[in-house]
Amino acid sequence: MRLAVIGAGAVGSAVVELASDHGHSVTAFADSSSAVIDSAGIDTAAVLDRKRTDGIVGSDAPEDALSAEYDVLVEATPTTLGDAEPGFSHVQAALERDRHAVLANKGPVAERYADVRSLEHESEGSVLFEATVGGAMPILSTIDDFDPSHITAVRGVLNGTANFILSRMATEGLDYEHVLAEAQDLGVAEADPTFDVDGTDAALKGVIIANVLSDDETEYTLDDAEVEGIQEISGSALELARADGRTVRLIAEVVEGSVRVGPRLVPDNAPLAVSGTRNIAQLETEHAGQLNISGRGAGGPETASAVLADIGRL
Repeated sequence: MRLAVIGAGAVGSAVVELASDHGHSVTAFADSSSAVIDSAGIDTAAVLDRKRTDGIVGSDAPEDALSAEYDVLVEATPTTLGDAEPGFSHVQAALERDRHAVLANKGPVAERYADVRSLEHESEGSVLFEATVGGAMPILSTIDDFDPSHITAVRGVLNGTANFILSRMATEGLDYEHVLAEAQDLGVAEADPTFDVDGTDAALKGVIIANVLSDDETEYTLDDAEVEGIQEISGSALELARADGRTVRLIAEVVEGSVRVGPRLVPDNAPLAVSGTRNIAQLETEHAGQLNISGRGAGGPETASAVLADIGRL
């Protein structure tokens, strides 16, 4: 496959770096201010080195990448809420050219799912977005394999930053502000961690799952989710939970058309009590019981592996 990669952050850059290992060429690569285009395939090592040293990937305009020759558009720009722009327009441009689109950007399928599916219906191209939920974990593809109509519920730990903070608070007896500062020093938490600690990121992933599980006439957005974060959890609350053989995790739950995210008590030895930055999703199925999928829910190469798996499916 020939790939056009939009977004030069950790995920987009990792897709560019790893594409040749999967037998693909990158014919266009764009960041927010520049692009590099070559129908024969760009020199990925040179381009990534230029991004590191000069802060740009090339001398073309970013929008030119959308009109390049490619088979699959990889949308890896940052997630935005509301109108999901510019990611949605990038997907639209690809589908209107009958090209495929693979998303790492959660915005288009969390905030404008019906619009994306409508565009896909009118196109020869397809849209896949495994990387939007759980990084390297094959959550959406497993749901698809089992058939969404046979999945009765999904719940899980879907944000590594929040899970790291709660894990450290529980094991070390530290307060929230102390552990947050530690997470920021380690690069586990962003300078502005609001998106992670207030539950928004986990809720977006829950909304995407709800959309995948729903029928074509029902669309979910962030406005449909009931969301509570972890900022108000105290060290003493975790100590009390530990004394009772339990701990607290930020759980996203999709059941019977509802999306809820918030801190929940779980037994210390339960699958949902994953530690550190690990994620887990539990799928309740009609005939196969409970399935647990656990792994790395974030990271450049990890999330890129899910993007490349989708391209392999195409």
